[in-house]
Amino acid sequence: MENTGGCGARRGAGPLLGLLCLWVWALPALGGQEPEAILHALDYLGVDYGATVRDGAVVDPSEYAEQQEFAQQVVRQTALLPERPARAALVRDAQALQRLIAARAPGRAVQAMTVRMRAALIEHYAVVVAPRRTPDPAAGAVLYRANCAACHGAEGRGDGPAAAGLTPPPTNFHDPLRQDQRSVYGLYGTIGLGVTGTAMTGFDRLTDAQRWDLAFYVSDFLASDAERARGAVLWQDPATRMISELKAVTQLTPTQARQHYGADGSALLSYLRNAPQVLATRGSPFDLAGQRLAESVARYRAGDAQGAYDRALSAYLDGFELVESGLRAVDPALVTRIEGQMMAYRHLLQSRAPLEQVEAQYRRLTGLLSEARARMQSTELSPAMAFASALIILLREGLEAILVLAAIAATLIRTERRDALRYFHLGWILALALGFATWGVSSYVIGISGASRELTEGVTALIAAAVLLYVGFWLHGKTHAQRWRQFVEERIHSALRGRTLWALGFIAFLAVYREVFETVLFYEALWLQAGPGTAGPLWAGVASGAVALAVLGWLIFRYSVRLPLRLFFNVNAVLLYVLAVVFVGHGIAALQEAGKLPAYPVAFPRISVLGIYPTAQTLAAQALLLALGIGVFLYQRRGAARALGDSGA
Repeated sequence: MENTGGCGARRGAGPLLGLLCLWVWALPALGGQEPEAILHALDYLGVDYGATVRDGAVVDPSEYAEQQEFAQQVVRQTALLPERPARAALVRDAQALQRLIAARAPGRAVQAMTVRMRAALIEHYAVVVAPRRTPDPAAGAVLYRANCAACHGAEGRGDGPAAAGLTPPPTNFHDPLRQDQRSVYGLYGTIGLGVTGTAMTGFDRLTDAQRWDLAFYVSDFLASDAERARGAVLWQDPATRMISELKAVTQLTPTQARQHYGADGSALLSYLRNAPQVLATRGSPFDLAGQRLAESVARYRAGDAQGAYDRALSAYLDGFELVESGLRAVDPALVTRIEGQMMAYRHLLQSRAPLEQVEAQYRRLTGLLSEARARMQSTELSPAMAFASALIILLREGLEAILVLAAIAATLIRTERRDALRYFHLGWILALALGFATWGVSSYVIGISGASRELTEGVTALIAAAVLLYVGFWLHGKTHAQRWRQFVEERIHSALRGRTLWALGFIAFLAVYREVFETVLFYEALWLQAGPGTAGPLWAGVASGAVALAVLGWLIFRYSVRLPLRLFFNVNAVLLYVLAVVFVGHGIAALQEAGKLPAYPVAFPRISVLGIYPTAQTLAAQALLLALGIGVFLYQRRGAARALGDSGA
């Protein structure tokens, strides 16, 4: 396992060996592992610099020279990172870090810079900082005895039988000065890459899962039994689960946990390092919403307004939204109140409101969530409620999609282009398959947050709106042909090909895909709430919703194709245009919920089925689109009238 030194730390080894060690350390980065290698170096600098330079004086000249070399190497490797918008800032930070070390700056300044750079690298270069499966510290203990105890000792104090004569000596994992600065991810990186110039070599023969098991076991040496017991008590109360994600456990150091959440944060981190399996236990959406809100207000107290806002978003998107449909069937007014209060809470965080206001709003929210939980538990999701909830979810999520699909199918049939239906069917079938695949990947392979889900839905809705506008204007423009029947026979049949056909297929895909993933998540949450005897009614609700949507689509298709062709084109053009306005409202609202757009509440009715949300941004976007549509329709009509007048002349 780890020794305290790095390249050149062996006394008397000479500068040549030090340079060789630095070259060996650089090889992984040149082999495509730049972010991981840089993170490893930053972890070393952040932890060890404080013991090397104190009050502006160098305590260990050899160690200090090595850290200067590492800082220079960080500058070089940062410049070699793949091009990203954040790379320039990272290069500047690396240069600033090098200057801090050269100026013998205080340890806190160096550590703060390494923390900042690590966060930027992880965010912008998609570094995986958490294991794919829940780690097993017990398995890590077996690995430790077989691979590490000889140097680090049975209890991790750096006093193993092979430690004698090692320079620098093996790390004492009970040393609070260093281990308080170590994250589980930092230990994982050291286990994999080693520390060059010391007896600590990389354990590349271990699997990725084994390295995580070992890192969690080693990280637990520092904590006391009392700390772990205190953390276990804190974990039992959802309101004090300030840390509830595996990636947070792997990245936080004990010092950072205390800075963010006080002594309770450090105790909770100690418990979760010892028992990470509790993170895999799936609680109710109400539990998750409460946890995220508790984390949010704790972050705000610590001065991290952005972190507080992110947790507040997660409280809604990953928690409350998943039970919203079931609660709406019981108490729709309570749903509206909670949504409004959650938006108000996020607005307070964005506006950097006084802590007293934020805490008061937090208490209101937790009270409302407790009321909602009690309301749901009092009804216990009866068979009738399970049926109604399942039916409402599918009708609400599928209505817009079925309207779009019916309009497209009718257009192709009415213009005698049945051969082009394959584009249409390909679009919605691919959307169904990809939607279920996305749900499977998010559930069993990687975590897709609620914010990412809303971001995907928002972008998809806006793209769909743009394509709907294109097709709607195209249909309306064709209704002004001077010789309508001849135009249909000669032009429409040939015009529905190439770009337009692919656009129709693309609309079918977007209309279905944007709903499938979220619909499956809602049903998953509903299934978790279902009690004994409700499985049958739940499936009956799903089937009834599917039948209702199919009947609605068939009615639209059947009666629209009976319209005179010119009227049919006009009706479909208006329908697609109205749906585009609805999609714009949904898209803007989803991006607001994902935290990508600001949201300024206004006094206006909320009609989600029409994409109308009471924020200035959604209403302004829809008003602008309405004005654009009216302008285009008037322009097309005026152009047609002018063309008719010219032909008459």
